[in-house]
Amino acid sequence: MTNLDSSYLHSSLLIHASPVKILCLLVCPRPPAIPLATVDKNKEEYELGEVITYICNPGYVPHTGSRRYTCPLTGKWPIITLRCIPRKCFYPGPLKNGNILGADLDYQSTVIFSCEPGYILNGTNTSQCLADGQWSRQLPECQPVICPPPPISEFGALSYHRFKPGNMSVFQDMIKFECQLPLALIGNEMATCLATGNWSEIPECRKVICPYPEEIQNGFINFAVRRTYQYKDRVSYGCNPTYVMNGPVESTCEKTGNWSIKPTCKEPCKIPVKKATVLYNQQKVKVQDHLQEGIQHAETIWFFCQNKDLHCSYTESAQCINGNLTVPACFKERGWFARTFKTDVADMTPCEN
Repeated sequence: MTNLDSSYLHSSLLIHASPVKILCLLVCPRPPAIPLATVDKNKEEYELGEVITYICNPGYVPHTGSRRYTCPLTGKWPIITLRCIPRKCFYPGPLKNGNILGADLDYQSTVIFSCEPGYILNGTNTSQCLADGQWSRQLPECQPVICPPPPISEFGALSYHRFKPGNMSVFQDMIKFECQLPLALIGNEMATCLATGNWSEIPECRKVICPYPEEIQNGFINFAVRRTYQYKDRVSYGCNPTYVMNGPVESTCEKTGNWSIKPTCKEPCKIPVKKATVLYNQQKVKVQDHLQEGIQHAETIWFFCQNKDLHCSYTESAQCINGNLTVPACFKERGWFARTFKTDVADMTPCEN
């Protein structure tokens, strides 16, 4: 029998076969492969009505489309719509005092950890996103740089104290230095632990001598009997009678080898009128009777002036400034006739404000 006769015979059998027998002869072939996924049943043929399930590869998850498909009566698989995408890991940060480099958090991606200046990474510097959505390494820590105890001068002349408890100093910690008197601290009294693990500039202790203190005009130095004066030594000043001290009573020997600001003694003021009634310490007094010696520096008196249009009186002030006192222009000193026959301006009705 020829091949042509055999094909004819097979076709004839199919034409005369029942529908049930034809269905039994149909099967679905191996389903199409799609990227990043496999089929749960790996066979050459699949019976009609048999169900298959696509499974995304490790590290990937379904994104769109269906995972399950059924072998239809046609024996042809439907269009496979499943698409798998990489699984994402959660953001591993934040990293305190550090940075995380790597914007992609997909499966197999890598992030890099680094610390800001002044901090050291404790742990691994990289981590990879695994198939289960976890990171391969735990989040590291950025620990501050440690500074050693600062060097201090011999004999313990230079000492320091911490502002934070504990025996260890870390980045940005500060300490304060002190010198034993009479030595003076030269340089910054504060030092900071730097990002390099070193301290900022350390001061030193030096011996400082100040010259003999100078006298002040119209005043004196109290008990200046020492021959030499060192750092932090003090002298006090006083003023002669009727003079007023302006400034600090004491002067101090500074680390520069100079004395701090000395006070000055300010002169009193004579009242440049012979006879007048004035206000002094809120009371009416006569210059010729109570203020013959004048007033002291910075004190103020008020002179009475007359408003001739309103026939009333008002006051103008005059302050003593280091021996100088200027009488207000409105004040008119009264002569003998005015004092004898006219009312004193100080006794006139006060003008309304």
